[in-house]
Amino acid sequence: RLLFVHAHPDDETLATGVTIAHYVSRGHDVEVLTVTLGEEGEVIPPELAYLTADPDGALGPFRRGELETAIARLGARHAFLGDLGDRYPTPRWRDSGMAGMPSASHPRAFAAADAAAAANAVAAYLRDRRPDVVVTYDREGGYGHPDHIQTRRAVEGALKRLRPEERPARVFEIVTPRSWVDADRRWLAEHVARQTGLQVPGSDAPYAVSVVDDDVVTHVVIDDAARERQESALAAHRTQVSVHDGFYALSNRVAARLSGREAFVRLDPASGERLPPKSEMWFEGLLVDAP
Repeated sequence: RLLFVHAHPDDETLATGVTIAHYVSRGHDVEVLTVTLGEEGEVIPPELAYLTADPDGALGPFRRGELETAIARLGARHAFLGDLGDRYPTPRWRDSGMAGMPSASHPRAFAAADAAAAANAVAAYLRDRRPDVVVTYDREGGYGHPDHIQTRRAVEGALKRLRPEERPARVFEIVTPRSWVDADRRWLAEHVARQTGLQVPGSDAPYAVSVVDDDVVTHVVIDDAARERQESALAAHRTQVSVHDGFYALSNRVAARLSGREAFVRLDPASGERLPPKSEMWFEGLLVDAP
Protein backbone atom coordinates (compact mmCIF):
# COMPACT_ATOMS: atom_id res chain seq x y z
CA ARG A 1 0.00 0.00 0.00
CA LEU A 2 1.40 3.33 -1.15
CA LEU A 3 0.06 6.62 0.21
CA PHE A 4 0.65 10.00 -1.45
CA VAL A 5 -0.11 12.99 0.80
CA HIS A 6 -0.87 16.26 -1.00
CA ALA A 7 -2.17 19.72 -0.12
CA HIS A 8 -4.57 20.52 -2.98
CA PRO A 9 -6.39 18.88 -5.90
CA ASP A 10 -4.03 18.59 -8.91
CA ASP A 11 -0.88 18.31 -6.75
CA GLU A 12 -1.22 14.53 -6.82
CA THR A 13 -1.12 14.44 -10.62
CA LEU A 14 1.41 17.21 -11.19
CA ALA A 15 4.00 15.93 -8.72
CA THR A 16 3.40 12.18 -8.51
CA GLY A 17 0.99 11.21 -11.29
CA VAL A 18 3.56 9.01 -13.04
CA THR A 19 4.39 7.12 -9.86
CA ILE A 20 0.76 6.68 -8.88
CA ALA A 21 -0.17 5.31 -12.32
CA HIS A 22 2.97 3.17 -12.39
CA TYR A 23 2.11 1.31 -9.19
CA VAL A 24 -1.61 1.08 -9.91
CA SER A 25 -0.79 -0.64 -13.20
CA ARG A 26 1.29 -3.20 -11.30
CA GLY A 27 -1.53 -4.16 -8.97
CA HIS A 28 -0.48 -2.27 -5.84
CA ASP A 29 -2.94 -0.56 -3.49
CA VAL A 30 -2.44 3.16 -4.09
CA GLU A 31 -4.12 5.91 -2.08
CA VAL A 32 -4.06 9.71 -2.28
CA LEU A 33 -4.75 11.78 0.84
CA THR A 34 -5.66 15.42 0.07
CA VAL A 35 -5.71 18.13 2.74
CA THR A 36 -7.90 20.85 1.17
CA LEU A 37 -10.26 21.52 -1.74
CA GLY A 38 -7.95 24.11 -3.27
CA GLU A 39 -10.43 26.92 -2.75
CA GLU A 40 -7.87 29.64 -3.58
CA GLY A 41 -6.68 28.30 -6.92
CA GLU A 42 -6.43 30.62 -9.94
CA VAL A 43 -8.89 29.65 -12.67
CA ILE A 44 -7.54 29.49 -16.23
CA PRO A 45 -10.56 29.02 -18.57
CA PRO A 46 -12.43 32.34 -19.01
CA GLU A 47 -15.77 30.54 -19.05
CA LEU A 48 -15.10 29.30 -15.49
CA ALA A 49 -13.93 32.64 -14.08
CA TYR A 50 -17.24 32.95 -12.23
CA LEU A 51 -16.03 30.27 -9.82
CA THR A 52 -13.59 32.67 -8.16
CA ALA A 53 -16.22 35.42 -7.83
CA ASP A 54 -18.83 33.24 -6.14
CA PRO A 55 -19.27 34.44 -2.54
CA ASP A 56 -20.39 30.95 -1.50
CA GLY A 57 -17.10 29.44 -2.60
CA ALA A 58 -18.02 27.45 -5.70
CA LEU A 59 -14.42 26.75 -6.71
CA GLY A 60 -13.71 24.22 -3.95
CA PRO A 61 -16.63 21.91 -4.82
CA PHE A 62 -15.83 22.26 -8.52
CA ARG A 63 -12.21 21.26 -7.93
CA ARG A 64 -13.42 18.33 -5.87
CA GLY A 65 -15.17 17.05 -8.97
CA GLU A 66 -12.00 17.56 -11.00
CA LEU A 67 -10.05 15.62 -8.40
CA GLU A 68 -12.49 12.73 -8.46
CA THR A 69 -12.12 12.46 -12.23
CA ALA A 70 -8.33 12.67 -12.10
CA ILE A 71 -8.09 10.01 -9.38
CA ALA A 72 -10.34 7.70 -11.39
CA ARG A 73 -8.14 8.15 -14.47
CA LEU A 74 -5.04 7.35 -12.42
CA GLY A 75 -6.81 4.32 -10.94
CA ALA A 76 -6.08 5.15 -7.30
CA ARG A 77 -8.29 5.53 -4.24
CA HIS A 78 -8.78 8.82 -2.43
CA ALA A 79 -9.59 10.41 0.92
CA PHE A 80 -9.52 13.87 2.47
CA LEU A 81 -7.68 14.70 5.66
CA GLY A 82 -10.59 15.09 8.07
CA ASP A 83 -11.84 13.69 11.31
CA LEU A 84 -11.43 9.94 11.64
CA GLY A 85 -15.04 9.41 12.67
CA ASP A 86 -16.47 10.60 9.34
CA ARG A 87 -14.21 8.28 7.30
CA TYR A 88 -12.60 11.17 5.43
CA PRO A 89 -15.36 12.45 3.10
CA THR A 90 -14.61 16.14 3.61
CA PRO A 91 -11.45 18.08 4.46
CA ARG A 92 -11.07 19.60 7.90
CA TRP A 93 -8.94 22.49 6.66
CA ARG A 94 -9.08 25.03 3.85
CA ASP A 95 -6.66 26.20 1.14
CA SER A 96 -4.55 29.06 2.56
CA GLY A 97 -3.51 30.52 -0.77
CA MET A 98 -0.02 31.74 -1.46
CA ALA A 99 2.03 33.49 1.22
CA GLY A 100 0.72 36.97 1.97
CA MET A 101 -2.78 36.41 0.59
CA PRO A 102 -5.75 37.50 2.76
CA SER A 103 -7.05 33.93 2.64
CA ALA A 104 -4.24 32.94 5.00
CA SER A 105 -6.21 34.58 7.82
CA HIS A 106 -9.27 32.36 7.27
CA PRO A 107 -10.05 30.45 10.50
CA ARG A 108 -9.71 27.12 8.68
CA ALA A 109 -6.60 28.00 6.65
CA PHE A 110 -4.33 24.98 6.75
CA ALA A 111 -1.07 26.94 6.85
CA ALA A 112 -2.16 28.48 10.15
CA ALA A 113 -3.55 25.24 11.60
CA ASP A 114 -2.33 24.04 14.95
CA ALA A 115 0.69 21.88 14.11
CA ALA A 116 -0.18 19.25 16.71
CA ALA A 117 -3.77 18.96 15.47
CA ALA A 118 -2.60 18.51 11.88
CA ALA A 119 -0.01 15.91 12.87
CA ASN A 120 -2.55 14.06 15.00
CA ALA A 121 -4.98 13.92 12.09
CA VAL A 122 -2.36 12.44 9.78
CA ALA A 123 -1.22 10.02 12.49
CA ALA A 124 -4.80 8.80 12.95
CA TYR A 125 -5.07 8.19 9.22
CA LEU A 126 -1.77 6.31 9.12
CA ARG A 127 -2.82 4.10 12.04
CA ASP A 128 -6.10 3.37 10.29
CA ARG A 129 -4.71 2.65 6.83
CA ARG A 130 -1.24 1.28 7.67
CA PRO A 131 0.52 2.16 4.39
CA ASP A 132 3.85 0.55 3.62
CA VAL A 133 5.09 3.59 1.69
CA VAL A 134 4.37 7.29 2.28
CA VAL A 135 5.28 10.03 -0.22
CA THR A 136 5.00 13.79 0.34
CA TYR A 137 6.79 17.10 -0.25
CA ASP A 138 10.26 18.20 0.76
CA ARG A 139 10.49 20.56 3.75
CA GLU A 140 10.25 23.63 1.51
CA GLY A 141 7.04 22.40 -0.05
CA GLY A 142 8.33 21.97 -3.58
CA TYR A 143 8.12 25.64 -4.44
CA GLY A 144 7.45 27.24 -1.07
CA HIS A 145 3.63 27.07 -0.93
CA PRO A 146 2.59 27.44 2.74
CA ASP A 147 0.12 24.53 2.54
CA HIS A 148 2.77 22.25 1.03
CA ILE A 149 5.18 23.14 3.82
CA GLN A 150 2.50 22.52 6.43
CA THR A 151 1.64 19.19 4.79
CA ARG A 152 5.25 18.05 5.12
CA ARG A 153 5.31 19.20 8.76
CA ALA A 154 2.10 17.30 9.46
CA VAL A 155 3.41 14.09 7.91
CA GLU A 156 6.71 14.37 9.73
CA GLY A 157 4.96 15.12 13.01
CA ALA A 158 2.60 12.19 12.48
CA LEU A 159 5.45 9.75 11.93
CA LYS A 160 7.05 10.84 15.19
CA ARG A 161 3.77 10.13 16.99
CA LEU A 162 3.59 6.55 15.76
CA ARG A 163 5.12 3.61 17.53
CA PRO A 164 7.93 1.95 15.56
CA GLU A 165 5.69 -0.95 14.56
CA GLU A 166 3.05 1.51 13.26
CA ARG A 167 5.37 3.47 10.99
CA PRO A 168 5.56 2.82 7.25
CA ALA A 169 8.68 0.99 6.18
CA ARG A 170 9.47 3.58 3.51
CA VAL A 171 9.00 7.34 3.42
CA PHE A 172 9.98 9.58 0.51
CA GLU A 173 10.06 13.27 -0.36
CA ILE A 174 9.54 14.57 -3.88
CA VAL A 175 12.53 16.21 -5.58
CA THR A 176 13.85 16.83 -9.09
CA PRO A 177 17.48 16.22 -10.09
CA ARG A 178 19.16 19.25 -11.61
CA SER A 179 20.17 17.35 -14.74
CA TRP A 180 16.51 16.60 -15.48
CA VAL A 181 15.54 20.26 -15.18
CA ASP A 182 18.30 21.29 -17.56
CA ALA A 183 17.32 18.60 -20.06
CA ASP A 184 13.63 19.53 -19.82
CA ARG A 185 14.40 23.19 -20.50
CA ARG A 186 16.26 22.23 -23.66
CA TRP A 187 13.37 19.99 -24.72
CA LEU A 188 10.83 22.75 -24.12
CA ALA A 189 12.86 25.23 -26.16
CA GLU A 190 12.67 22.80 -29.09
CA HIS A 191 9.04 21.69 -28.76
CA VAL A 192 6.93 24.57 -27.45
CA ALA A 193 5.71 26.62 -30.42
CA ARG A 194 5.65 30.38 -30.13
CA GLN A 195 1.96 30.50 -31.05
CA THR A 196 1.03 28.77 -27.78
CA GLY A 197 1.78 32.04 -26.03
CA LEU A 198 3.57 30.17 -23.27
CA GLN A 199 6.86 31.18 -21.72
CA VAL A 200 9.73 28.71 -21.90
CA PRO A 201 12.16 28.93 -18.96
CA GLY A 202 15.65 29.79 -20.10
CA SER A 203 18.79 27.96 -19.13
CA ASP A 204 19.57 30.68 -16.59
CA ALA A 205 16.12 30.71 -14.96
CA PRO A 206 16.17 30.08 -11.18
CA TYR A 207 15.53 26.55 -9.96
CA ALA A 208 12.64 25.59 -7.68
CA VAL A 209 13.65 24.79 -4.12
CA SER A 210 12.88 21.11 -4.72
CA VAL A 211 15.58 20.87 -7.40
CA VAL A 212 18.59 19.04 -5.97
CA ASP A 213 22.01 17.89 -7.08
CA ASP A 214 21.81 14.53 -8.80
CA ASP A 215 23.75 12.76 -6.07
CA VAL A 216 21.04 13.64 -3.50
CA VAL A 217 18.38 11.60 -5.35
CA THR A 218 17.95 8.01 -4.16
CA HIS A 219 14.96 6.64 -6.15
CA VAL A 220 13.27 7.34 -9.48
CA VAL A 221 10.20 6.12 -11.35
CA ILE A 222 10.47 6.29 -15.14
CA ASP A 223 7.46 5.05 -17.10
CA ASP A 224 6.27 6.57 -20.36
CA ALA A 225 3.04 4.56 -20.35
CA ALA A 226 2.25 6.01 -16.92
CA ARG A 227 2.93 9.47 -18.36
CA GLU A 228 0.04 8.99 -20.74
CA ARG A 229 -2.28 8.29 -17.80
CA GLN A 230 -0.85 11.26 -15.96
CA GLU A 231 -1.58 13.50 -18.94
CA SER A 232 -5.18 12.24 -19.06
CA ALA A 233 -5.62 12.85 -15.33
CA LEU A 234 -4.06 16.29 -15.58
CA ALA A 235 -6.59 17.28 -18.24
CA ALA A 236 -9.31 16.75 -15.62
CA HIS A 237 -7.88 19.65 -13.60
CA ARG A 238 -8.85 22.16 -16.25
CA THR A 239 -9.42 25.07 -13.88
CA GLN A 240 -5.74 24.92 -12.92
CA VAL A 241 -3.85 23.40 -15.84
CA SER A 242 -3.72 23.69 -19.63
CA VAL A 243 -2.41 20.46 -21.15
CA HIS A 244 -0.56 20.33 -24.47
CA ASP A 245 1.37 17.72 -26.40
CA GLY A 246 4.02 16.59 -23.94
CA PHE A 247 3.87 19.67 -21.74
CA TYR A 248 1.51 21.75 -19.63
CA ALA A 249 1.21 25.19 -18.06
CA LEU A 250 -0.35 26.61 -14.93
CA SER A 251 -1.93 30.06 -14.63
CA ASN A 252 1.55 31.63 -14.84
CA ARG A 253 1.68 30.40 -18.46
CA VAL A 254 5.15 28.94 -18.03
CA ALA A 255 5.58 25.68 -19.95
CA ALA A 256 6.64 22.56 -18.03
CA ARG A 257 7.46 19.20 -19.55
CA LEU A 258 5.53 15.98 -18.98
CA SER A 259 8.60 13.78 -19.01
CA GLY A 260 7.32 10.46 -17.65
CA ARG A 261 9.78 10.45 -14.79
CA GLU A 262 9.71 11.44 -11.12
CA ALA A 263 12.42 11.46 -8.47
CA PHE A 264 12.55 11.06 -4.72
CA VAL A 265 14.78 10.98 -1.68
CA ARG A 266 14.22 8.27 0.90
CA LEU A 267 13.73 9.53 4.46
CA ASP A 268 14.21 8.04 7.90
CA PRO A 269 10.62 7.19 8.98
CA ALA A 270 11.40 8.12 12.58
CA SER A 271 13.12 11.48 12.11
CA GLY A 272 12.13 12.63 8.63
CA GLU A 273 15.77 13.26 7.77
CA ARG A 274 17.18 12.29 4.39
CA LEU A 275 18.91 8.95 4.26
CA PRO A 276 22.27 8.93 2.50
CA PRO A 277 22.30 7.27 -0.92
CA LYS A 278 23.23 3.58 -0.81
CA SER A 279 24.47 3.58 -4.37
CA GLU A 280 25.89 5.96 -6.94
CA MET A 281 23.05 4.79 -9.16
CA TRP A 282 19.42 5.76 -8.66
CA PHE A 283 17.20 2.90 -7.54
CA GLU A 284 14.44 2.32 -10.08
CA GLY A 285 11.19 2.21 -8.14
CA LEU A 286 10.18 2.99 -4.56
CA LEU A 287 10.07 -0.63 -3.39
CA VAL A 288 13.67 -1.56 -4.11
CA ASP A 289 17.11 -0.81 -2.75
CA ALA A 290 19.17 -2.40 -5.48
CA PRO A 291 20.45 -0.73 -8.66
